Amino acid sequence: MELIIQFGVIAFLLLLGLVFGRAAEQRHFRELKQKELILREVLVFSEKHPLADQEFRSANLVVGSVVIAEDYFKRIAASLKSLVGGRLTAYESLMDRGRREAIIRMKQAAREAGASMIFNVRIETARLSESDSNRQALFAAEFIAYGTALVPATRP
Repeated sequence: MELIIQFGVIAFLLLLGLVFGRAAEQRHFRELKQKELILREVLVFSEKHPLADQEFRSANLVVGSVVIAEDYFKRIAASLKSLVGGRLTAYESLMDRGRREAIIRMKQAAREAGASMIFNVRIETARLSESDSNRQALFAAEFIAYGTALVPATRP
């Protein structure tokens, strides 16, 4: 009976983690969508150079950075999925949120500088974790988006 209660408590905590984790993730996706709509006029390009006929007053390096960590439910779901193989969709959403947040923060920095577009945009990801010999660390990743923000010679 005691074993059933222990499994019940673990199952309840996992369910609680799933519900609150999913709610937090959905809230973050809604916030990202709102911010992307607000910053849609700041254009982002991976090309190294703008068109030759455009004039710019200044060019500034802009950076957006964010660190996103997994929750325990994502870890358990990914561990179970890795037993049979396939896509780790729990981590795909985490990676998507990180990239989008880094780009938003880069666009905010460009807007503050008065820029209307960002060229030569790059996104880098680094895994951050500390683990000791007793337990494995949670997965956390830093996402950095950077590029050259161009301030137009004449403001519209």
